[in-house]
Amino acid sequence: MTTLVLFILIFLAAGFTLLAANLVLGWLVRPDKPSPEKAEVYECGEQAVGPAWVQFDLRFYVVALLFVIFDVELAFFFPWAVVFGSATRAGDENLPVAARVEAAQNLQPQAGAPASVIPDPPPPAAARKFAWLAFADIRVFFGVLLVGFAYLWRRGDLEWVRSTAGQAPSPPGEVAP
Repeated sequence: MTTLVLFILIFLAAGFTLLAANLVLGWLVRPDKPSPEKAEVYECGEQAVGPAWVQFDLRFYVVALLFVIFDVELAFFFPWAVVFGSATRAGDENLPVAARVEAAQNLQPQAGAPASVIPDPPPPAAARKFAWLAFADIRVFFGVLLVGFAYLWRRGDLEWVRSTAGQAPSPPGEVAP
């Protein structure tokens, strides 16, 4: 155990050393010539909105957050596809027994069992039922995603340019709703 800790410490020390060396080298080599042109707005091309501590439009944050949410949710489709495909192959009576056994092994890995032991494949009816269960699960999951997408669409978060009619400032002395 102590050698493992030693290796981890050596790895961390080497990583921090390389990081510090690159930062110091960059600080020494790069020119430092500030100018008004360098201080101008870049990347998005829009002036900052709001107080100085909020230097970007909130729409960028919302779009990025929506992308991350839907991208991560989409990653859950891959394990489902593996289970659904394996269950469908295991339930196909036209396939040879060896192919059905291989598909069944993908459904339920045998932890600790020797590789030479080949279990019997599940009955085709049970495998088809499991495939339909997996299909129903993904439909529910996809339905929840669609409900969230419809909510965001209805709320207007997917529109890049919103109407400013509902965002007009209220007259002085009147409390905004």
